[in-house]
Amino acid sequence: MNDRKAELYAFDLSNITWRKSSASGGEGNCVEIAELPGGGVAVRDSKRPEMEPLRYTAAEWDAFRRGVIAGEL
Repeated sequence: MNDRKAELYAFDLSNITWRKSSASGGEGNCVEIAELPGGGVAVRDSKRPEMEPLRYTAAEWDAFRRGVIAGEL
């Protein structure tokens, strides 16, 4: 794990603000994201908030978003 990724996983998420997409429906099967220092993002399953969230660097998150927008995912 590189230093930046290790920093993201060392960051305490206990007081972080999670948010769902405004496009999320009421069926309860959404993901939530939280902004992390340095542009990183944490992602978790809204039905299982007790599970360890995935954490992405700003570059990883940007690449993911570009892939979704381009229809690659």
